[in-house]
Amino acid sequence: MSREIKLTITGMTCGHCVAHAKKSLEAVPGVSKVEVSLEPGSATIEGDVDTAALLAAVKDAGYEAVIHG
Repeated sequence: MSREIKLTITGMTCGHCVAHAKKSLEAVPGVSKVEVSLEPGSATIEGDVDTAALLAAVKDAGYEAVIHG
């Protein structure tokens, strides 16, 4: 079942960081849509996906993330 997950991401400093984080999240199996914003450092992900996999993808990309809300 598809759902929306919001993450708070720290460590992004520029547009390249946003693109890198977005690409990493899009590569997680089950993700159907990703939006990443530099300010305030957030991501919204839609899909049928494990949150631990999303957090691991962000960490592997070089940033830190927590589930928002």
